[in-house]
Amino acid sequence: MKIQDFCDMNKFEQIMKNWAGSTGLATVAVGADGKYISDCYNFTEFCIDLTRGSAEGKKRCEQCDREGHGVYPCHAGLVDFGIPITLEDGTVLGSIIGGQVLPENPDEEKFRQTARELGIDEDKYIKALKKVNVKTKEQIDASANLLGDVINMFVRASYANWKNENLVGELKGGITKAAEQIEEATDKTKEIDGYSKRQQILALNASIEAARAGDQGKGFAVVATEVQKLARDMATSSADIKKLLGELHVTINHLNQ
Repeated sequence: MKIQDFCDMNKFEQIMKNWAGSTGLATVAVGADGKYISDCYNFTEFCIDLTRGSAEGKKRCEQCDREGHGVYPCHAGLVDFGIPITLEDGTVLGSIIGGQVLPENPDEEKFRQTARELGIDEDKYIKALKKVNVKTKEQIDASANLLGDVINMFVRASYANWKNENLVGELKGGITKAAEQIEEATDKTKEIDGYSKRQQILALNASIEAARAGDQGKGFAVVATEVQKLARDMATSSADIKKLLGELHVTINHLNQ
């Protein structure tokens, strides 16, 4: 099951974009396989081009991506978040990850030390750092939780709507099939009517022959009587079936409207 199977991804993207634009935080959505399912919003040069652009930085970032949950400090000194996208039953469909903001004005010397560890030009690193937004811990928590709540509500509502549409489709398919079976059953009742009429004629002829045979035809007359009774019962059953099928047909036509 993928989010793209049932969600309007244009609306999904709009939520992500509007949130990023209003909060100044970076974000992207990934599926259960870790692959991006949305565009990247507000990604910083500091994180993407420089930190992840170095071999050691990429290694540390990928470890943070795997182990980070909720709102957490990343190895480079920024604050990131990772929030699962789930259905009501707990099925995990992916995650919203992002952040890339500072919780306070940075200590440049610490970031220069990080640049040296990662093999990045210190001056470039500090220049990119100065472009990173500064948010309080409370603002970061509130923003991340808001995005998680909105995306999860959207995904769950989309899933419920998708399930309902499928259920309606299955019901309509079942109703159509039932209508076809009713038509088939109606045709069968016509065959029964035919058998009943032929049996009535056969029973009548048998009764006449039994009467002609006199005493020798008494046993045959009993059989003829039973055949007549069977023919009448078949006619009654056929009428009952027709009535029931007619009622079902009316009900199904009403459901199809």
